[in-house]
Amino acid sequence: MKILLDAGHGYSTPGKRSPDGMREYEFNRAVAGLAKEMLGKYQNTEVHFVHSDERDVPLAERTALANRQNADCYVSIHANAYGTGEWNSAGGIETYVYPSKPREALALAQKIQRNLISSTGLRDRGVKTADFHVLRETKMTAVLVECGFMTNKEEASLLRTPIYRKRCAQAIVKAIAEQYGLRKNDKIKQYKVQVAFSEKQLAEDLAGNLKKDGFNATIIE
Repeated sequence: MKILLDAGHGYSTPGKRSPDGMREYEFNRAVAGLAKEMLGKYQNTEVHFVHSDERDVPLAERTALANRQNADCYVSIHANAYGTGEWNSAGGIETYVYPSKPREALALAQKIQRNLISSTGLRDRGVKTADFHVLRETKMTAVLVECGFMTNKEEASLLRTPIYRKRCAQAIVKAIAEQYGLRKNDKIKQYKVQVAFSEKQLAEDLAGNLKKDGFNATIIE
């Protein structure tokens, strides 16, 4: 299973930012990076990016790269905007497919939309169609998701937070896994860290903090 993730635009893309200066690409790349990490935990799954931190990769270059790699799935990640760049009340999440509504793309878009609404609680703007380049020129199943409005003050605040970005990535990954029946790897690498203290109380304090964070911790004398 070869999946291509597309963080829309780039750091320097004109106009792609919130009224208070957050660049859309900051959000897009963060969600794409988290999604790639999560998808790496599934069996027989290969994930690549078509974007770059160095430049805003042209759309034609992104889709050409995807087509050369014979990918199975293309997901373009964005944050939305409305109006002339000022704060307004437009809000919510929407997912796009090409106007011909390819069956597999529509099914994937519906799963992504459902999971994003469930995990974020934002307004459901539905699955829509659009003649976007990345949907028209890709030969594989392709969807484009708008994860909230940069021009909505409340949603822009969410788009900045690590927890919201993680929720968006989790929702996208869950939808892809559902769509293609992906199974997680049975064997996950584990790493151990040993720390020595001269005072037992310090060891107990650290072990207690680790357990609160969900890690297994054992004190050995």
